[in-house]
Amino acid sequence: MRRREFIKYSAALGALSAIPVWARTPVFSERPALPVPDLLQADIHGKIRLRIQAGKTLFNGKQATTWGYNGNLLGPALALKKGAAVTVEMHNALSQPTTVHWHGLAIPGSVDGGPQGIIAPGATRTVTFTPDQAASTCWFHPHYHKHTGQQVAMGLAGLVLIDDAAQGALRLPKQWGIDDVPLIIQDKRFTPAGEIDYQLDVMTAAVGWFGDTLLCNGAEYPQHAPPRGWLRLRLLNGCNARSLTIAASDNRPFYVIASDGGLLPEPVKVTSLPLLMGERFEIMVDTSDGTPFDLVTLPVSQMGMALPPFDKPCPVVGIRPLRIPASGDLPDTLVALPALPALEGLTQRVLTLSMDPRLDSQGMQALKDKYGQQAIGCMNMSGMNMHDASDMNSMPGMSGMKGMPETHHMSNSAMEQGAFDLYTANRINGKAFDMNHPAFHVPLGRYERWVISGEGDMMLHPFHIHGMQFRILTENGQPPAAHRRGWKDTVRVEGGRSEVLVRFDYVASAEHAYMAHCHLLEHEDTGMMLGFTVGEA
Repeated sequence: MRRREFIKYSAALGALSAIPVWARTPVFSERPALPVPDLLQADIHGKIRLRIQAGKTLFNGKQATTWGYNGNLLGPALALKKGAAVTVEMHNALSQPTTVHWHGLAIPGSVDGGPQGIIAPGATRTVTFTPDQAASTCWFHPHYHKHTGQQVAMGLAGLVLIDDAAQGALRLPKQWGIDDVPLIIQDKRFTPAGEIDYQLDVMTAAVGWFGDTLLCNGAEYPQHAPPRGWLRLRLLNGCNARSLTIAASDNRPFYVIASDGGLLPEPVKVTSLPLLMGERFEIMVDTSDGTPFDLVTLPVSQMGMALPPFDKPCPVVGIRPLRIPASGDLPDTLVALPALPALEGLTQRVLTLSMDPRLDSQGMQALKDKYGQQAIGCMNMSGMNMHDASDMNSMPGMSGMKGMPETHHMSNSAMEQGAFDLYTANRINGKAFDMNHPAFHVPLGRYERWVISGEGDMMLHPFHIHGMQFRILTENGQPPAAHRRGWKDTVRVEGGRSEVLVRFDYVASAEHAYMAHCHLLEHEDTGMMLGFTVGEA
């Protein structure tokens, strides 16, 4: 931030604090300020240090055990530059193994941080890589197989901001935490004692783990006071399983300027923005009228996700503009995207996503038993891989699961029956994830067309591919929306077929294979993932 802008903003904050409490907006004065992750840059030696640790965080007046990077909850935003090498030293101070995956970064498999990159308790792992991709908002999180959902739920997530010359030449808002603001949106559920209530069981393996409390940067309905003008928001859906639809409470428009892998050619105007799990979008919002408003998430039709309070618009963050003017602008044009290459003659791979019918039926029954018809009533079930809701009472009882780790909770009835292996119940091309056997080999530097099919499956699958940024050709059989035509690493698959154009420019050996998987984390943890290698043909 330039010194003049800092002085101006500090003066405005001082003036705001001088206003008597009784004269302030009641809701604003009662809500916490939006926490902003520290912006962490490499030191003089090009090194960044991360400590993966447990801590305590206050939610609803009760202390909960949480995990974070360099703190109690979540982590810093790592500021990287295109073409500049960085070394990241990661020390695991937790009592269980973990990994650190660089979600959205095009880097070699040996440093990607997938499920093979395990950091044992008390151990340190060091990786070095050079980002060579466009300016973008990426993120980092655990990828420890069978435990990813739990570790993310406990709080492990942080941002990666890549900068380049093309972005620097634009007059976008650049004052971190002031008019350039990250929003990590997550839902959580708590026990009566106030601890995070994570469960991996038949129900959550089917529909995912979801909460009844919405957090933004780790706080419930926080407030932010930006300067008046253009506000840049970097949105991350960090939920385990919940898709979001972001809108303004007063229906003011957003201008989408970037997707997962970087800036779009030009801003795209929307009034609501669907956001899949793991996706990032950058939006610009005009606050020049000075009118307070909220960012909200609207109800969605996803299985299990329309339960209260999410059956109505749910506030994410309150925006309360100050009187001082902002300095950023919304350009008419942003960056050029390369034209798509000729698609004829390219290798095509089909990845078919499926769920064991036993998990499908038993998971739906468990959802209905726990939450009632409301949890499933909004779904169109015709032709899908699920029994009709009217027949759910006749479904078989829940089976037991073998191999469940002690860190997860499981119903007694499920444990007492059968030997149903939860961790092989979700599959790609009929097979559950096998760490030791990559599914296929991809030639280095060649374009391929990948078709991800969810046909016959009613579930939402946000499908993520490691190691590069792709372009969406079709999404559920339709052309992608304008704001989804840029660089992406996650595509929507929901009862149809989605096609993406991929090219990998880095090697991934069998020991450090790239992953392709559903980013509904409980689907990933229970088998809907495969590894693949990249190298010479």
